[in-house]
Amino acid sequence: MENFSKPKQRYLSLDVLRGLTITLMIVVNNPGDWKAIYAPFEHSAWNGFTLTDLVFPTFLFVVGNAMSFSMRNLDKKNSSHFLFKVLKRTLLIFFIGLFLNGFPYVSWVNHQIVFKNLAEIRIWGVLQRIAVCYGIASLLIYYFNSRMLLFISGFLLFGFWFIMYHFGTHPDPFSLENNASSKLDALYLSAKNIYHGFGIPFDPEGLLSTFPAVVNVMGGFFVGKFIQKNGNNISTINKLIVFGIALLIAAQVWNIVFPINKPIWTSPYVLYSIGMDLFLLAILMYIIEVLNFKKWTYFFAVFGRNPLFLYVISWIIISLVYLIRINGVPLGAVVYHSIFLNITSGKNASLLFAVTYMLLIWPIGYYLDKKKIYVKV
Repeated sequence: MENFSKPKQRYLSLDVLRGLTITLMIVVNNPGDWKAIYAPFEHSAWNGFTLTDLVFPTFLFVVGNAMSFSMRNLDKKNSSHFLFKVLKRTLLIFFIGLFLNGFPYVSWVNHQIVFKNLAEIRIWGVLQRIAVCYGIASLLIYYFNSRMLLFISGFLLFGFWFIMYHFGTHPDPFSLENNASSKLDALYLSAKNIYHGFGIPFDPEGLLSTFPAVVNVMGGFFVGKFIQKNGNNISTINKLIVFGIALLIAAQVWNIVFPINKPIWTSPYVLYSIGMDLFLLAILMYIIEVLNFKKWTYFFAVFGRNPLFLYVISWIIISLVYLIRINGVPLGAVVYHSIFLNITSGKNASLLFAVTYMLLIWPIGYYLDKKKIYVKV
């Protein structure tokens, strides 16, 4: 990673939306007890949509939003420079994700620390998907005009539906056991390198479902361009709301035959999440840009200015906290039981732990912002 000076001025709403996303990412990833979580802070078991299901696609959306600003002057640079930059960033983010999947590379087995088998590290993950989506979207935006980008986005969504339906196992091609995304990953990955959180080898960030996720980035890009063209005003906000309603309706109609589903990142899930992002961005724009009510925004802007770095740091710290043991008990569990369960109980204690951990990460971002250090991958 490299240090850069503060980027050129951009909409504060973008920093806040990005910061809100990272804030919620840290909270939902770090409950005190995974068996005691309020429903909005859990992913849908399979089909459906929760607040937590909005977090990841929103991050992709703000990646696209940022690209609408950063790629405005790319025509001034030669293509080889652009391609090198995109490839470098894509690979760097991908391998950081791979690094996190194995971190801290040791685990406790029979009261002894042993090294993990590197051959069994999960290949895909959150950062890996962000990397690939960024890379593909960057190339598409660089080489094609807006009309062609819209066509390609539609092709990706309908093409994914076609593949999932025709290559999944009937009569239920969109189920955990029968979906085509899982089948494709099994062709080139060992079961040991695939996520097992669903009880069987299935990766919710696998290769095939990454392609519709590219459209979340494209959605953010189009919205960023739209705002730049039309400005921060009530008319723009109203149009974002109308577009959002249209996407939500389209998603619900499509949901009849192709379910809204985050684990396989279905096409209606893409439309639904972008529609929700349009509503969220419109609200933020109204409060921040139109009403000029900005005093509350700094907390989230801090997270939004170093998002990937703070996400990585939060992952590393919590991994070490649970690696350290006191009398055979992980330090994280000791803290949770001795402090948080003495303050409250059940889901409240679990959520309080997560929020407290997020608040402990914030000073890191605050320090970086005050020093004008913006870590860009």
